Amino acid sequence: MNPFRYGALALDDAFTNREDEIRELTRDILNGQDVVVLAPRRFGKTSLVWRVIQEVVKKKVLVAQVNLMTTPTKERLAEKLADSIYENVASALFRARERLRIFADLRIRPIVTIDPETGTPSFSFDAGYPKQDVDATIERLLELPGELAAERKRKVALVFDEFQEVVAIDPDLPKLMRSVFQEQPEVAHVYLGSKRHMMERIFNDENEPFWRSARQMELGVIDPPRFEGYLVTSFERTGKKIAPETVAAVLETTGGHPYATQELCYFLWEETPKGRRAGPAEYERALADVLRAEHAHFELIWDQASTVQRLTLQALSRERGRPLSGDYRRRHKLPGASTVQRALQALTRNELVNRADGEYRIAEPFVADWLRREA
Repeated sequence: MNPFRYGALALDDAFTNREDEIRELTRDILNGQDVVVLAPRRFGKTSLVWRVIQEVVKKKVLVAQVNLMTTPTKERLAEKLADSIYENVASALFRARERLRIFADLRIRPIVTIDPETGTPSFSFDAGYPKQDVDATIERLLELPGELAAERKRKVALVFDEFQEVVAIDPDLPKLMRSVFQEQPEVAHVYLGSKRHMMERIFNDENEPFWRSARQMELGVIDPPRFEGYLVTSFERTGKKIAPETVAAVLETTGGHPYATQELCYFLWEETPKGRRAGPAEYERALADVLRAEHAHFELIWDQASTVQRLTLQALSRERGRPLSGDYRRRHKLPGASTVQRALQALTRNELVNRADGEYRIAEPFVADWLRREA
């Protein structure tokens, strides 16, 4: 079986080289410390938190988790909160017939539906109730995990994925949530988000309710030398080998980006026959496989980019550097500095481009390779 995984959560052996982050986040949850996990898309934020949840659950920590991307309204948020609290908190603390009682004092009583096959309840809240009643219901649901865990002397964590969506659900929701959470020093709140600029505004703007309310954890690329042993071992334990120069080529292409490395190695493993060694030919075929697999995604990026953004991406695919400088713009026939600057701001906001040490580069994995071949 192919040892590499991409697309779905990277779990077990597919999740690698995040030992420091696992240790830090586990410690924070056990200490009741609130944490914001910041990273670009596809850097393994959710996989990291899943691995940490596995660790803290072993230590009897209760964990309720909600993905705000699945809760476009406050009623849907209340439903997901109720589902997670029932399944992950109440089920560990109470007998089956006692669990539903935890929702007895909600302002809006949920509609309970029992799955006939599993016997598991799910919860829904009708739309149309006054705003204050919906807010009071969400407030009470947010209070419950901490109260229930404290009664039984258990630690608890609330994990919110895609937390930047909180503002889209209701601009006043951050204020409500923060008013509850600041009274829960015993509860660890963990916030993940895929839109960095929105997450930074929520947690770094002094005018926002969540300003400086949580420790910030930065997830970067994995140092390529740390990936080398994992790649070699993964090939060897499945009856194949990978040449040192191929390992170097893979990591040169991906830069240690976790998702991209898994994806490229998935196809590289498939292109390498049993008992053979992955070399330059297998690498080139694997890269072509990746670009075909990602073609629709990259084509959408290209279609949504403005003319100046396209020119800037093409230039950066050939040469990372300083696109605002006169020399760079002349070499790549770019328009004026102010026009390029607006394009760079938009590309950075969409996490297609990033800046380090004064130089811009394409951040989205494989986009540069695709542009050099297709655009």
